[in-house]
Amino acid sequence: MDGKCTSEAGVTDRVSHTLESCKSQPAFKFPYSIEPMEPSSPPSEHRSYWRWSKRDFFPEKSFQNCQAYRAALAATCPRLKDRLLNRSSDARELHELPRASEHRMTRCLTWWDLTWLAFGSVVGSGIFVVTGQEARLRAGPAVVVSYAASGFSALLSSLCYTEFAVEVPVAGGSFSFLRIELGDLLAFVAAGNILLEALVGAAGLGRSWSSYFASIFSSNPDAFRILIPSFKQGFNTLDPIAVAVLLIANGIAVSGTRNTSIITWLSSIITVFIILFIVVTGFVHGKITNLTPFFPYGAGGVFNAAAVVYWSYTGFDMVATMAEETKNPSRDIPIGLVGSMSLITVIYCLMALSLVSMVNYTMIDVDAAYSVAFVQIGMPWAKYLVSICALKGMTTSLLVGSMGQARYTTQIARSHMIPPFFALVHPKTGTPVNATLLTTLCSSVVALFTSLDVLSSVFSISTLFIFMLMAIALLVRRYYVRESTAKGDLVRVLVCLMVIIGSSAVGTALWHYGKLGWIGYTLAACVWFLGTLGMSLLPKQRTPKVWGVPLVPWLPSLSVATNLFLIGSLGSEAFWRFFICTSVMFVYYFFVAVHATYDVEHQDNGKEEKDDGGVEDANQRVL
Repeated sequence: MDGKCTSEAGVTDRVSHTLESCKSQPAFKFPYSIEPMEPSSPPSEHRSYWRWSKRDFFPEKSFQNCQAYRAALAATCPRLKDRLLNRSSDARELHELPRASEHRMTRCLTWWDLTWLAFGSVVGSGIFVVTGQEARLRAGPAVVVSYAASGFSALLSSLCYTEFAVEVPVAGGSFSFLRIELGDLLAFVAAGNILLEALVGAAGLGRSWSSYFASIFSSNPDAFRILIPSFKQGFNTLDPIAVAVLLIANGIAVSGTRNTSIITWLSSIITVFIILFIVVTGFVHGKITNLTPFFPYGAGGVFNAAAVVYWSYTGFDMVATMAEETKNPSRDIPIGLVGSMSLITVIYCLMALSLVSMVNYTMIDVDAAYSVAFVQIGMPWAKYLVSICALKGMTTSLLVGSMGQARYTTQIARSHMIPPFFALVHPKTGTPVNATLLTTLCSSVVALFTSLDVLSSVFSISTLFIFMLMAIALLVRRYYVRESTAKGDLVRVLVCLMVIIGSSAVGTALWHYGKLGWIGYTLAACVWFLGTLGMSLLPKQRTPKVWGVPLVPWLPSLSVATNLFLIGSLGSEAFWRFFICTSVMFVYYFFVAVHATYDVEHQDNGKEEKDDGGVEDANQRVL
């Protein structure tokens, strides 16, 4: 008996020793494996997805009671300094923040899905509305060059997004990427602006959808709207159809990512055939004489038009937020995002060329360029194809935009910059239902009351500003690592960045105000070249693990310059809108977000110090 017990004890000891040795060995992980989600609350609670307690909206220590909030406000300055210096990390964004959602999003997308999601989000009504306007008023036949220039800038930005999305495949898109490299405050400003643009854009698409739909049955675009004379002008035409379209699109998006992807790529393939018909017909009925003079408004008109037609390319950044639901990010994201943007640039240039070939630019109808052009060449029935294509494009833009907005909101909520209630992922659909409902309600209210001309005036500088920040963040990522870069190298990186940004801004200002002519532009370009050359001579501190932007720092530096140049081509109204909205965001940040994120960060650090004997987490070190 004793021998048996001794034998069993020996076996038990050996098994225990084996288990302990296995635990001590580092586990093998695939580059983007998803570890089991740890519940944010004890399993015994069995909390329902649909819950509305104060704990779900403001669980942080600073908001427990009035006394705690007053103490938090009194400490605003040191907390703000902490937030300014703090940086997130790849590991935190990938593994820690998603726990706030309690359930994982479903990984179901391939490069095929991403390609068509990008195509569906970008190719909306913009190409049909903006092309005729800019050809007639600013660029003439050279609107083709405007589309090529804008497409090149958009492609540079998509390259920057792609490297980040491959390295950090999470739902936050630019918010997460900027939070890692440039800090909480800039990430919050960027996220707030891009969500505002997305909400206003969704409302504008809803109103445009209603107008196009009405134009099929009537010459009055307000045919299905309800006029309220007592309301202020611009807010007095209620649009229930726009609201219905938004609700349907968001309902499809929330039902499941895979369902939305299938609907998007099937409808986008139909759009491709309609676009091919438009292009081929335009070239068959086109005349070389319509292309002369090619530059009636000069180079200034071309680049002014490029700043406007750039909005036809916006939307691809929403696809970067789908990285968390991509099966193989390292392969699928570069193919899907960069491939789709290259294809879209070619398509846009061909469509613009077909329009100015069919009709002399002086005869293009500003409001319905393609429809009227087909009437002018004796094919009035083709205008219905244009309307169908535009409606389909707006619908898929709404679908993908809804998905992107919700995922931005989810990651922002995971960081506690907005209530974590909106970070929850539904266990059955695998989608962020709460975040989708929030964005749906906001965009629906705006679409119901606000006219299209008011909404279009709100579109402005934000997207270009964020794209510029993304290029800067990529340069910082390649040339600065907090744990290893010497202070002297950091100073050199900052000097080169200031030279690149400053020379780009000066060159843009000289172009905008027409000062110094080509001498000024050449000097600014030379300084930009020297700044980029100086950065290229610095040692790179980080190499992409899987896929990276080629020709760094030249391509990201060029992206900074082109985005700043396009920003400088916008009117003063865009800058006022940007400053006003950003000021409102700062108020919210100072009174709410800075305290919530501070509490979460230091609560986590406190746990780590307790568990690790006071050792600071290297991922949370500051500059």
